[in-house]
Amino acid sequence: MLTLGVLDRLIDSTHACPWGATAGRARPRSAALYTAEERMRRDASPWTLVQGVLAPLQFLVFLVSLGLVLRTLLTGEGAAAAAASVVLKTLVLYTIMVTGSIWEKAVFDRWLFAQAFFWEDVFSILVLALHTAYLAALLLGFGDPRSQLLLALAAYAAYVFNAAQFLLKLRAARREGAGLKPHGAAAAGYAG
Repeated sequence: MLTLGVLDRLIDSTHACPWGATAGRARPRSAALYTAEERMRRDASPWTLVQGVLAPLQFLVFLVSLGLVLRTLLTGEGAAAAAASVVLKTLVLYTIMVTGSIWEKAVFDRWLFAQAFFWEDVFSILVLALHTAYLAALLLGFGDPRSQLLLALAAYAAYVFNAAQFLLKLRAARREGAGLKPHGAAAAGYAG
């Protein structure tokens, strides 16, 4: 029989949205990003190192690609190189999203949308959608190269915002790990 208690436990097991806290549905979370057990799992996980390598690699690919995209938009030259660089950036993004989801499962026992990273994950999905829309436009021939590269720029703007979210978490995690009071958000994950 589906009782109210069973229904509440079912919702609690799947519901990570921070809005639930105001509705009284989410379990309260301490101000710290990680519980002691989550911190141990994070430190023991090989996926933590993978994320630590992929995040700066993705940023480097992004910077090179951004330069190529802007060059093409400003001069009309190098469209093939710009398109190839956006495809490479998207592939690196897919890689970091998959490995980041594995990391989140290892640390928080959720593939995505763990409460500690809910908003970062939400915005990561938007970043992924915009990059995927670029690939679809490129492969299916929607729009001209200029409009496709403008879509890539929109994806890149979303990526920069999302990367900033994760950098703030990393900073807070370091402060938390050093025994300092977290400032604003809290800790290290993956940058979509």
